[in-house]
Amino acid sequence: MQLFTQDASYYAEQIKEGKVTCVELVKQALKNIEGLNPKLNAVISTQEEYALKQAEHYDREMKNKEGLPPFYGVPTLLKDLGQQQEGFPATSGSKLLKDYIAEQTDYFVEKVIRAGFIIVGRTNVPEFGFKGISDAKQTGRVNAPYDLSRNPGGSSGGAAAALKAGIVPLAFASDGGGSIRLPASYSGLIGLKPSRGRVIVGPGGYRGWQGCSVNFALTRSVHDTWTLLKELQTQQLEAPFNIPMIEEPSLAELDRPLTIAYSYDSPIGAEVSETSKQNITRTVELLKQLGHKLIEAKPHTDDFKLLKTYYEMNSVEMAAVFQEMEEHLGQKLTPDDMEPMTWLIFKAGEKIPAADFSRILAFWDQYTVQREAFISQYDLAITPITDGPAPIHGQFEYGKYEEDMLAAESLSREEQQALIWKDFEKGQDYMAYAFCQNIAGQPAISLPLFETEEGLPLGTHFWAGKGQEYILLQLAKQLEDAGHLKTDLKLSAELSAQ
Repeated sequence: MQLFTQDASYYAEQIKEGKVTCVELVKQALKNIEGLNPKLNAVISTQEEYALKQAEHYDREMKNKEGLPPFYGVPTLLKDLGQQQEGFPATSGSKLLKDYIAEQTDYFVEKVIRAGFIIVGRTNVPEFGFKGISDAKQTGRVNAPYDLSRNPGGSSGGAAAALKAGIVPLAFASDGGGSIRLPASYSGLIGLKPSRGRVIVGPGGYRGWQGCSVNFALTRSVHDTWTLLKELQTQQLEAPFNIPMIEEPSLAELDRPLTIAYSYDSPIGAEVSETSKQNITRTVELLKQLGHKLIEAKPHTDDFKLLKTYYEMNSVEMAAVFQEMEEHLGQKLTPDDMEPMTWLIFKAGEKIPAADFSRILAFWDQYTVQREAFISQYDLAITPITDGPAPIHGQFEYGKYEEDMLAAESLSREEQQALIWKDFEKGQDYMAYAFCQNIAGQPAISLPLFETEEGLPLGTHFWAGKGQEYILLQLAKQLEDAGHLKTDLKLSAELSAQ
């Protein structure tokens, strides 16, 4: 195997300089999957014939090197959730869709292809992306490449494991409640969640969990993140959410000190570990050394209520999806068609009245106003992103109440929501730092600034007002240029021996 140790931009430049061919890089990625995936379970399907044909075509079209897209010929992986490509599997980590082949290509994937990437396969996800870890019953758990006893998070856990291990130089992901930023924190990677409306949506759906979910990627460098953001951003007037385009042609160095708010607290009032507090303290000290002004402050918003409404939104959205599936299949779905937690969420969504759902969205609008008012006083803000490093497999005990979940139809609305909360409680106390930005539509990024005393990655969470990705990435670049970001490939002894 020859692992990808540099960022995607590096390999694109190697292709343009004639130092390597597209075919060679695609073959390298496929060989890496073959060698490492049996231990990682990060990749659930490959498309070798397609990828090699694309690579051969790209090699033949190398005449006009000046007009090539920025990631020309670079092999990559799509997330097997909401990133469909016509003619290829789209299972969402589920039993229900285990044999499903996509009938159309998402606009996002079309943009990925136009950016020059060659798709070699799909990465593993939890069933329908519900959990902050990747352990679907249908496709199996994903293992962190530096410690196979740990889970690299979810729902983009497969993408994070594949990138951290060097299988590919960039992996695509999505974030509906932290699903880019959590795996980035656990894996020592850069994970940007763009603003709502920044990245193209459709044609299958345009609201993505009522605008909470956005597609993007996990990367090794700020340069890749910036270049990809500029390449994928859009002004999509037919879509329900829009935001002004980033006009800056390049990512300039910061020319002034920033005013940055920081908080140690969990949004939902959970106890915060000393490890997480130490991470924030070290980040604050580092930023002060770089000349920035740090102020301890946080928005005074009802995030506990927000999380409860987030679960209700998920329930309604999935009920709509499954009811549509039932109409398409001409039969009712049963608990045998999905994991118990998915069944509970489906049935819970059927008991939430439309009027209550409307009130939830109105609450979200007012919540966003409050958060924007807070962040307008600062350039950006810092919080923990996870309450510690990547969890040991089984640490959060998801599915502990399986028998009750299977009886979801007989439960009242209140009992259903209480059961969802109870099953997620242990995980949400550890990870519920990210969902606020999804609901408010604000950009946020996890940066790999530190490791624990045991040498495990632990990200730091930065967020800004809507449309303010540029200032986030300027600070990220300053930290990267100063040598503070730790994105190096890292394999366990068991994987290194492969």
